[in-house]
Amino acid sequence: MKTIGLIGGMSWESTAEYYRLLNEFTRDRLGGLHSAQCVIYSVDFAEIEQLQVQGRWAEAGEILADAAKSLEAAGVDLVLICTNTMHKVADVVAAAVSVPLLHLADATARAVRASGLRRVGLLGTAFTMEQDFYRGRLDAAGLDVRVPNAEGRSLVHRVIYEELCVGIVRDDSRVAYQKVIDGLVAEGAEGVILGCTEIELLIRPEDSPVPVFPTARLHAEAAVAQALRRV
Repeated sequence: MKTIGLIGGMSWESTAEYYRLLNEFTRDRLGGLHSAQCVIYSVDFAEIEQLQVQGRWAEAGEILADAAKSLEAAGVDLVLICTNTMHKVADVVAAAVSVPLLHLADATARAVRASGLRRVGLLGTAFTMEQDFYRGRLDAAGLDVRVPNAEGRSLVHRVIYEELCVGIVRDDSRVAYQKVIDGLVAEGAEGVILGCTEIELLIRPEDSPVPVFPTARLHAEAAVAQALRRV
């Protein structure tokens, strides 16, 4: 098995999920006591979050690029950025290393296309929902992406940073998210991308009237498949 490098800590709540998922997928594929070969570089999310808010993406990209270099020096064969939002600097991170970066949006788009769906809602941070670095990549893959209205986007963003990133999972927030999802479905969404890795801590498949696409799970599954590929 190739060694998977994880740039995590954004937040560590979802990075812990990545670690669990990588090991579960590896055990499912190989059986027995097999677990994933991986190295985690966990950054300080407080620093990254401040750079996000201040629009200092170049500096945030340097931090993640340095993390990727450390992972490559540790011997990893591929790199994951364990957060949707920080894929805004994915090109900077990819350029910093010679090993491949497995892009989260690409793994997600493949899963949506494989399901036969095209029109999808997107939930995530305000950066992910409103900027083009992520939506544009999904559009380029042939998807028709819808996002909530301004009120819905604000609610989704607030719950991510004020609750999920600090380990708070509230039933009333789940209900509020369900109303946002219902609004997207009413506008024609055939499925919903959980485009923030923490949202999977809150929204389960049974909480949505249409299929959901949990990006951390899809990313981890794609990483294990690539790590076990023999060619």
